[in-house]
Amino acid sequence: MQTRSVDVAIIGAGTAGLAAYRAAKNHTQNVVIIEGGPYGTTCARVGCMPSKLLISAANAAHFHKTSSVFGVDYQEPQLRQDAIFERIRSERDRFSGFVVESVENFPEQDRIRGYAKFINDTQLSVESENSEAITVNAKKIVIATGSRPSIIPFMEAAGDRLLVNDDIFELKKLPKKVVVFGPGVIGLELGQALHRLGVDITMLGVGGALGPLSDPDIKDYAYQHFNDEFYLDIDAKVEKVDRQEDKVLVQFEHKSQGFITEEFDYLVAATGRRPNVDKLGLENTSLVLSDRGMPEFDTYTLQCGNSNIFIAGDVNNFRPLLHEAADEGKIAGENAARFPDVRAGNRRTAIGVVFSEPQIATVGLSLQQVKDRCQQCYATGSVSFEDQGRSRVMAVNHGLLKVYGEQGTGLFLGAEMFGPAAEHIAHLLSWAVQMRMTVSQMLEMPFYHPVIEEGVRTALRDLNHKLHIGPEVVERCLDCGPGA
Repeated sequence: MQTRSVDVAIIGAGTAGLAAYRAAKNHTQNVVIIEGGPYGTTCARVGCMPSKLLISAANAAHFHKTSSVFGVDYQEPQLRQDAIFERIRSERDRFSGFVVESVENFPEQDRIRGYAKFINDTQLSVESENSEAITVNAKKIVIATGSRPSIIPFMEAAGDRLLVNDDIFELKKLPKKVVVFGPGVIGLELGQALHRLGVDITMLGVGGALGPLSDPDIKDYAYQHFNDEFYLDIDAKVEKVDRQEDKVLVQFEHKSQGFITEEFDYLVAATGRRPNVDKLGLENTSLVLSDRGMPEFDTYTLQCGNSNIFIAGDVNNFRPLLHEAADEGKIAGENAARFPDVRAGNRRTAIGVVFSEPQIATVGLSLQQVKDRCQQCYATGSVSFEDQGRSRVMAVNHGLLKVYGEQGTGLFLGAEMFGPAAEHIAHLLSWAVQMRMTVSQMLEMPFYHPVIEEGVRTALRDLNHKLHIGPEVVERCLDCGPGA
């Protein structure tokens, strides 16, 4: 049995793990990164990039199908399915290749191939790829093991007709009919993309959630719009999933037909992701664990309790996004290397985008968070994109934007949007939140004509009209409650 002694051990070579490694190396050269699975981040291999490649193909097909609104008629697009999936896999492998190349350029002594398990707070047992056991004595440890698709047990009845997002990119041809469980970010993006490529889609959810949306007005608008494209029920009653030959049978209550049984080629499970902590042996540490085996941690330092162990990236499920994983990896790596000198890291304003059409964006505080912070001392502004000039010109005039501001100070707090160009508008608004701009300051910024962003100005004007500014208002709002 081999034994290694290091200052910092990092478990996982994804986005967070790579950032942690680079940050720790700025403080000590005695760092090791441990990875048992394939090199390459979730984003590059099975997440952001291949999904956007599929969406781009779908939107190209959809544009040709709907261009008659401009007086431009195309023939029905001919889908070369093999070419669609070949491009997805080729570009995906290119993106992943850059990550693999960067890891393989790390010094060989800094890399261990194998799966790590805690023996105690400062010792790891690693089963290497050649089945040789390695004991790693580590003064500090960063957990950056990512997440994996979560599959609800009743779906397993679909057998090999059960797909997760990883599997979709390995298809050789498009199925004819698919049921998608989970109208979250992944379900909405992949489900709509498959629909626009000609797949008959049924999308079912439980509990009424729709992507990351929390504002009831925007959620209702988006729900109706998606239903105009494909069947969507965000609070479905599903009785049974079964397998019959090469089909998946799903019995559920249809919104207009009552309980029915439908046949599908595949069942796509898009029911969230689960942190990869269950095989780490965290029960062997002194960490305080939740009922689900998750360690308690500080979101600014990424430190687990007062221990020498840190947790970063999708595995902590705080903000499972690539840019957040990179930030968290840097914070965790630096704090691990400096431990016990642990410092709060810079956390950016929350920003989220769903690449559906129309797109969904969330920025800063959600409506509920605004209510918790301000009690009654807040206001909302809104704009519909149905009559917004540039949106109508481009025939993308569907959507709603809501913006939130604080009474008394006029501080811009956040926004939620379902509409055109949301990915770009979200960046402008997130910058404003992070710069702690007031709504009046935002309205002093330039707005070109004619652009979709003019809709942002309309919403901000609506919000500004409802805000009451001044020390007297602030004083009254302080009576609302803590954090007002």
